[in-house]
Order: sequence, then C-alpha cells, then structure tokens
Amino acid sequence: MIPIMNKMKVLAVDDNRTNLHILQVFLKKLGHEVILAENGEEAVRSFEANSPDLVLLDIMMPVMDGFEAARRIKAMTRDRWTPVIFLSALNRDENLVEGLDAGADDYLTKPINFVVLEAKLRSMQRSLTMQQQSIDSLRRVQAISDNVLDAIVTTNEDGVIVSVNQSTERIFGWPPSELLGQNTSVLMPGSASISGTTAASPDVPAIASMGTGKEQEIEARHKDGHRFPATISISQVELDNQRMIISVIRDISERKETEQKLRENAHQLQDYYDQTQTEQQLALRLMEKQLHRSGLHDKRLRYKVIPAEHFSGDIVAASRSQDGRLYALLADATGHGLTAAISVLPVLALFYRMTKLNRSIQEVVLELNQQLKESMPVGRFVAITLVCLDENNRKGEIWVGGTPEAFLFDRWGRVECTFPSDNLPLGIVGNNELGGHPRVFSWEPESQLALCSDGLLEATSPQGEQFGNSGLISSASNTSPTDRFAKIETALRKHQNGCAASDDISLMLIDCP
Repeated sequence: MIPIMNKMKVLAVDDNRTNLHILQVFLKKLGHEVILAENGEEAVRSFEANSPDLVLLDIMMPVMDGFEAARRIKAMTRDRWTPVIFLSALNRDENLVEGLDAGADDYLTKPINFVVLEAKLRSMQRSLTMQQQSIDSLRRVQAISDNVLDAIVTTNEDGVIVSVNQSTERIFGWPPSELLGQNTSVLMPGSASISGTTAASPDVPAIASMGTGKEQEIEARHKDGHRFPATISISQVELDNQRMIISVIRDISERKETEQKLRENAHQLQDYYDQTQTEQQLALRLMEKQLHRSGLHDKRLRYKVIPAEHFSGDIVAASRSQDGRLYALLADATGHGLTAAISVLPVLALFYRMTKLNRSIQEVVLELNQQLKESMPVGRFVAITLVCLDENNRKGEIWVGGTPEAFLFDRWGRVECTFPSDNLPLGIVGNNELGGHPRVFSWEPESQLALCSDGLLEATSPQGEQFGNSGLISSASNTSPTDRFAKIETALRKHQNGCAASDDISLMLIDCP
C-alpha cells in the first residue's frame, strides 16, 4: 500500500468570495493548506509565488478567465505535473472540451458536490504521491549515478567482462568474482555480447547498434533468473591499444511500476466518470417519470421548467380533486442539480395524494412542511407557491412561501392583483411556527395567474441585467391570455441572448375561467 500524502497546498480561485470561503473551510477541514485568489491574473501570480500542489479554478472571472489562467499555469509546470480542476457552472460539452484543451485535468460543475470533490482530491493525492515518489526515485538514481552507484561493467571487444563495480552485485546479484570472464549476455540476455554480435531477441537491440553516450532501455536479468527493466549507456575508451567498452546500467523497475500505476489511476478515473454518467442518466429517467404526471396536461395550464444542469430543483405540478377543483404547485428547492431534484420528490408525492382527497391549502402546506422538516438536513428547504381554484364559484386560494410574488393578470395582461411572499419556505421551522394562512381571491373573466421561481427573475442579460418583475410584467402587458406565455418566453430568450442560466427557471400560467 502506497502511503498518500496527508497534506496538499491547494490554490482555490473564484471571483465569488462566498464560494471561496466555502472552499477554504472545506479544504482546511480535510487538512490541506489553502491559498486564495479572486481572478485568473491573481491566480497566475500566486501560483508562481507559492508553487501549489493542486489548483481549483473557476472559469467565469474578471481580469482573466479560467481558461487563460489554466494555459499560463500549465506553461509554468513543464517539469512537474500540477493538476488543475475546473469548478464551474458551465456544463455544456463545449465548455468541458475547452477546459481540457486549456490544460485542465478534471472538471466539476457547480454547485459543487463536495462528496465528489473530496473523492477527486483523494485521487489527485494518490497521483501526486506517486509523482513525488517518481521524482524522489529519480533524485536517488541521480545521486547514485553521481556517486558511481550504478552498475558499471567494462568489457573487451569480444564482450568478455573484465571488471565490474560493487553496485553490479547489488543490481544483478552476481558477486564480481563470478562475473569476470563471462560474456555480458548473462546480464543482458537479448545481446550476445557488447562487442556487436547480433541480438538473440528482437525485443532488445544489439549493444553495438547503440550510439555512444546514448541511453536506451533494455531487459536485464538477475542472477536468480527474474528479469527487470533497465537503461544502459555505452562509452568507449582505448587502453593499451585495446578498445574497451564501458556500460553504465541502471535498474528502472520502480519508475516503470510508478508509470503503470499512473496509467491505472487514469483508467480508474475514466471508469468512475463513465459510471457517474450512466447513473445520472438513469436518475434523470426516473425523475422525468415522477415529474410528468397527467395533471400537467390540464387545458388551463401552460408551464416551462429550464434546469441549470441535467436535473432541476424547480418543479411544477397540477391535479384536480374529486369535486373538480384545480390545484397547482410551483416549488423551488435549495440549490440545483440532482441534490435539489431529490429534495422535491417528497413534495410531489404528498401534493398528488392530498389534492386527490380534496384537502385544503392550509392542510397541504402543513403536511408538506412537516414532512420536509423531518426528512431534510439543516440548510435544505423548499420554497413553494400553492394555488387552489374553485372555478364554479370563481374563488381561489394561494399560499406563497419563499418563492417570488405571484401575479393575477387581467384579460389585457395588466396586473390586477399581487400575492407577495408572506411566508417562510417549507422545512425550516415547525408547523407551530410556520403561520400564515392562504390568501383568498376572486377574478374577472379571462384573468390569468402567473407563478415563477427566482431563477426567472434573476436570469441575466450579457450586460448583467436581471429579467426581474419588470421584465415579466412588461412582456405580459397588452397580450391576450392565449399568446401571453409565448410572449414571456420570447422576451426571456431575447433578454438572455444566449447567456446560460445560473439557476433553474420555472414559469406557470393558469387560466382563471
């Protein structure tokens, strides 16, 4: 078992100070020394000054982005491998390819899965340990060479050994007295003699074919019969009008083992990546089956969910009770990605079960909160907007907790009523502290209720401007109920103008007949 280095010097780079602080706390908890930088240019300077063992690098940063910083860092590490792991919300294939082309050794998308990050750090530690061992081995071999500790075998033109040093016994197991007078083939079975007899094995070239002073790999043989990789370099001298050949032979078994282990580590990392991708695809199919229930096909609804990653922490749901009342839900779990998606599964199951039983909004909210409070870890919660419409009496109830305010548009797309977020998200406090009763409202013919997550309002343009309530209201203004949803979608796309969303986006419009 190869001991893994206990401590690494890690350079963490992110223009978001909150992210940097979280990384710093996490890395220090694992026992590593942490160096912080807030942009690519600062990262390059810090790398040159501190020579870290590993770099965790954000991509989207001011002054100098992560791609350019990675290229410059890699240009400074020609003699030593320093792994660079990109941490970025950019998760498209082209981002991954560009990152790897820039010199990155791995890629982890935000929000950071700290379990995966810890595993990657351990893997990098193992590789760095082996690299350090390889470097140490090379230094040892160099010191041996400087002190004439490699095997030095001197032969005549016929390949007969005339002298050896003491290191020859250590490397080959032959005492000097037993080697004198023998042919070099006892040490290098692929060569009949150093003088130039044709090699007996095609795998090992004849010594005479090597250039003087050039080092070449050969297969050497120990006295006990086992074979091992070695390097040999040849020089010639004239002694008493006789040509003598001096061979300096070095055992490179340790280096070869290290190289093999590095290759095995690379294969293991690839296998882990492939397995993770397969598992994510399976999880995605399972989530899709849970999310797309028949209630969402209700003719009164129009909705859209745009995940920031493969999985969305935003969900929408709809169901009709036994007496025909329409229930609709828009929920937004903490964060995004697979962890957030898993957090909202209990919400879906309870919502569909309770609405089928015609439960009141208040009952559904309390049951959801109790379930989430008991099952979710501290710091995880779910913001929701929950609506119930009694279409026969043109009366509705709405409860908003943690999600952005909801709007009731009239038939011309003007804001008829606003429902602010008066309540806490679910899963934070107990039912006795949650409080807040649903708001009761009525509507005029052809009105429409609009629900959304904060990802919609926080969607940014290339100039950094947010879509906001103003974007939603202005895009809905002077539109008919039938084309309002498409108008909002178009306005959002135009606003983003190709910019990737940093959070899940969800929008639901409900016709109030």
